[in-house]
Amino acid sequence: MHMKNWLEPIELEGDLVKLIPLRESHKPDMLAATSDGNLWELWYTSVPSKETLDAYVDFAISEAEEGRALPFVILEKTTNHVVGSTRFCTVDAPNRRVEIGYTWYSKSVQRTGINTECKYLLLQHAFEVRDAIAVEFKTNFFNFPSRNAILRLGAKQDGIIRNHRIDKQGNIRDTVIFSILNSEWPTVKTSLEYKMKRTY
Repeated sequence: MHMKNWLEPIELEGDLVKLIPLRESHKPDMLAATSDGNLWELWYTSVPSKETLDAYVDFAISEAEEGRALPFVILEKTTNHVVGSTRFCTVDAPNRRVEIGYTWYSKSVQRTGINTECKYLLLQHAFEVRDAIAVEFKTNFFNFPSRNAILRLGAKQDGIIRNHRIDKQGNIRDTVIFSILNSEWPTVKTSLEYKMKRTY
């Protein structure tokens, strides 16, 4: 399957959220979403600030145009407000692998059912529509909330890449890698569906 077929613009919809391909016109809504909790102040994340939002969105859109990623805004259906962003990235079509990354949520919707539903929609699309054999997640070693959230999805930790990246502040980052395999998806799917029923 050609790599770009994995990244055809699509909308994914659940009971709580819609995932809509990111557009230039979403910039004001994204700024409002990141301002809910001043998310950029967490040094171990890459959430855009007012100063970096334009470059963040422009880069995401260019990645989509060049067939390397499919970035989404996360729309909360009850309010019709943008409450975060996520994307498919690091596509390895010949090996049927993809990463779900660049995920963040406004503080007001963290620890709600929204993350569970977003991940469910993305994983379902990757495994059941695109026939992925593995979906990968990466996070900063020190981002313990993210690490715990990924483990709660049912992902397994594959390992830690030490001295993986140098961020804009010059900090050297260790990256933790997790994955869910296609053979694990039926069990993970059942677990996520149970969690979503409890949340609703």
